[in-house]
Amino acid sequence: MHSRIGVVGLGYVGLTLAAVLADRGYRVHGVDADPAVLDALRRGRAHKFEPGVEQVLAASLGRNFTLGSSLSADLDAVVLCVSTPVDPVTRTADLGNLAAAAAEVARSCVPGTLVVVRSTVPVGTSRAVVLPPLAAAWGTVRLVMAPERTIQGQALRELVELPQVVGGLDEESRAAGLELFGGVARSVVPVSSLETAELIKLSNNCHTDLIYSFGNEVALIAERHGLDPLEVIRGANLDYPRPDLARPGYVGGGCLSKDPYLMIESAGERAPFLVGAARRLNEYLPGHVADRVVDLVRQERGDAAGARLAVLGWAYKGWPPTDDTRGAPAPAMLPVFRHAGMTVLGHDPMVPDEVLLAQGVQPVGLDRAFRDADAVLIVNDHPDYRALRVESWVGGDRPAVVFDSWRVLDEAAVTAAGIRYAGLGYAAPRTAARVVA
Repeated sequence: MHSRIGVVGLGYVGLTLAAVLADRGYRVHGVDADPAVLDALRRGRAHKFEPGVEQVLAASLGRNFTLGSSLSADLDAVVLCVSTPVDPVTRTADLGNLAAAAAEVARSCVPGTLVVVRSTVPVGTSRAVVLPPLAAAWGTVRLVMAPERTIQGQALRELVELPQVVGGLDEESRAAGLELFGGVARSVVPVSSLETAELIKLSNNCHTDLIYSFGNEVALIAERHGLDPLEVIRGANLDYPRPDLARPGYVGGGCLSKDPYLMIESAGERAPFLVGAARRLNEYLPGHVADRVVDLVRQERGDAAGARLAVLGWAYKGWPPTDDTRGAPAPAMLPVFRHAGMTVLGHDPMVPDEVLLAQGVQPVGLDRAFRDADAVLIVNDHPDYRALRVESWVGGDRPAVVFDSWRVLDEAAVTAAGIRYAGLGYAAPRTAARVVA
């Protein structure tokens, strides 16, 4: 029975798993190398937004949930949830954190401790990077790969409701992993090897990236022909018994912006045909939208230089709400706007103002975003933006342009106010010039 669990790395993956384990009654020891993270958690403050985590902290800290900067030897299992970033130049995985964590487990824990890799990695990493220091120190190793597959904003629920994939170094390891995650999730999926579990995680995320990229491809083609991509997609999907087409949209976040490169690395010398192309398209989209916004502002004002642009949505997604800006489209757009001479204002219901200020963006409220800006760009679909009533916010001769990426606003209300309206792959017909009182 695994009742004492160490969780190494308290980012989104580790913190949410630790919270669910503690809520399930396990004795959890969370480890992180960042003193600021540990300090915040000891005060009951989650450094990453995730519904339910702070409630678990309030109920469990000092009871069955402890925190520290190092592991102890009295653990039945250790789950490695450290970051595995992709180098921005080579696009290959930096596995230094994982190697260091494995070495720390080998030094601090005793033989027989179950070691679980939870981090997303290229296929073969658990065996090639994690196993060697454990085997050198212990001889016999119990090692499992059990990938994280939750969505931010619903992680605590999905950790219980989603099937947990478990692949082991051997049958004994897999049985131990199934026992551990069987106490957490409603169902478990045993697979034959560490590598199978690794590829399952990459396949899930790369398939998602690919699906979304096709919706974006449709939008770009519709844009070229002056069509509405949402009409095309609705017509294609309606009562048609084949897989639905996805709506166009930005594809970011810590996983979808990274994992395709891990899949490409896993493929070796023969590069995948689809994965890289889908990622390139999805990474192209923010810059393309930025160029379109600049062009629309020029059409309406004569010049983009000196224009004030309000960008709404700096988290990588709006629903479920998150404060995560990893892979978010808005920062990637900034060079285009600055090259055009535009001043960028920013708003996000979840992202702290200091994050915007650090990027040279002036935080504003929604009222100023509409009334003081020459153009408004809505980047994510947070419920606050879906609830906007444009007629209550516009005034005078501003804004001249609204680019509604997710088409969450009332288009008719925007155009009735004399505002140029556009979205991904779409531009509404130009209306009559606004009459300013």
